[in-house]
Amino acid sequence: MAEEETDREPQSPQDARLTSLDERLKRAERVEGERRPKPIDSSTVIRTAGMRVAQGLIGMPLGGAIIGWLLDRLFDTAPWIMLGLMFIGFAGAVLDVMRYSKQSSGRNAGK
Repeated sequence: MAEEETDREPQSPQDARLTSLDERLKRAERVEGERRPKPIDSSTVIRTAGMRVAQGLIGMPLGGAIIGWLLDRLFDTAPWIMLGLMFIGFAGAVLDVMRYSKQSSGRNAGK
């Protein structure tokens, strides 16, 4: 009888259920790990923010200048509409940058 004894105790039905539960939990954790998105590199976040700011600061005044130039040619008002829309575009871009930086700082405050 001493020869038949092993280090392991015979499994009861409850132990089999726990083993099964362990296997299912490991499988679920593996699936969840595959489904979870990969962490984003900080340089990617900074580059994305910089591109958004640059696009706003260049695009809005440029768009205002182009639309203003077209309206100036239509109404024969020389540079006044173009200058006005260009400055309005710049002001809008600055407000957009301020709003974006406020959102970014609010997001990072929780970390």
